[in-house]
Amino acid sequence: MKEIYTEIEINASASTVWDILTDFDKFQNWNPFMKKISGNLQEGSILEAFIQPPNSNGMTIKPKILEYQPGKKLRWLGVLWIRKLFDGEHIWTTEEINEHKTLFIQKERFSGLFVPFGSTLLKNTKTGFELMNLALKEESENISNSN
Repeated sequence: MKEIYTEIEINASASTVWDILTDFDKFQNWNPFMKKISGNLQEGSILEAFIQPPNSNGMTIKPKILEYQPGKKLRWLGVLWIRKLFDGEHIWTTEEINEHKTLFIQKERFSGLFVPFGSTLLKNTKTGFELMNLALKEESENISNSN
């Protein structure tokens, strides 16, 4: 198993950050990594997401939501090809530091037979997470400062 872990402090309320994260229709306006997501935010639902790590053409995945705690946590399982070859459990969490500051954590645990051969994909994915985190920070802080 391999894990990618990223976090960033955002000078905006947790609700502002969460609203941006879950407004899938606007992802293409700010998100350089997850270009598109659609689907219902509820446990058991299947999302459709187009992700584009740096240095890649991108791919469409159809992850299943495993856990959804509105305003706090979204956890899903994405599978490439068939289960147990290259699976990724993706997690977003927001933690309120104070009413104007939020810690956003984005991580993914990869498992499966092909994970040892995916080092370039994992490296590019981590860079994609970092770019998304920075873009989320900028978007959240812009909205927070305009209110």
